Amino acid sequence: MDVIIESLPQYWDGFLRTLFLAAVSGIIALVVGTLLAAARVSPVAALRGFSMFYVEVVRNTPLTIAFFFAAVVLPRLGVTFQQFEVAAIIALSAYTSAFIAEAVRSGVNSVPVGQAEAARSIGMKFGQVLSLIILPQALRTVIPPMINILIALVKNSSVAGAFYVLELFGYGKQLANDHGDAVMWVLVGVAFFYLLITVPLGYLAHQVERKVAIAR
Repeated sequence: MDVIIESLPQYWDGFLRTLFLAAVSGIIALVVGTLLAAARVSPVAALRGFSMFYVEVVRNTPLTIAFFFAAVVLPRLGVTFQQFEVAAIIALSAYTSAFIAEAVRSGVNSVPVGQAEAARSIGMKFGQVLSLIILPQALRTVIPPMINILIALVKNSSVAGAFYVLELFGYGKQLANDHGDAVMWVLVGVAFFYLLITVPLGYLAHQVERKVAIAR
């Protein structure tokens, strides 16, 4: 227990970096995932094909491969980063956006087709129908699963610790090496700080799900 108390500054720094990675990656993934979902239901065949290909490839690829590509392959192709956090954000955003795209697409499919047809009958174009009619209803229904995806994103950020990013897990690995006789307590501290993020998000998802169910 003394190890946790003595290492609180490292835990806190790792906690803030984990929050930063999750927040930035989550925002980027939300934007990219929504665009991918829009492309998936687009009348343009090329966009539908690209979106389907991207989502299927990324969802069926281990996250470690995404990190390896961002941290190792991209620099060899001439895309260099001054900080490894940038590569971690790219990997997490690219990976998470595929899952958000599927969640948004399921929400789009839950909106009655008649609403889109009615909107088109009064002269609205595809972009207007999607942004004004479909997406506002779809996003409301997929908020709970998207929060669960963000919880997974927080836990997935631990992979960054294996790529020289000193987030929560990265600091935990360092502390475990420095205090080999107290590894269990080090991991307890890491788990506690992860729970500080995931438990409130889980509670938020539960409350939003209840409100959406009542609204229906």
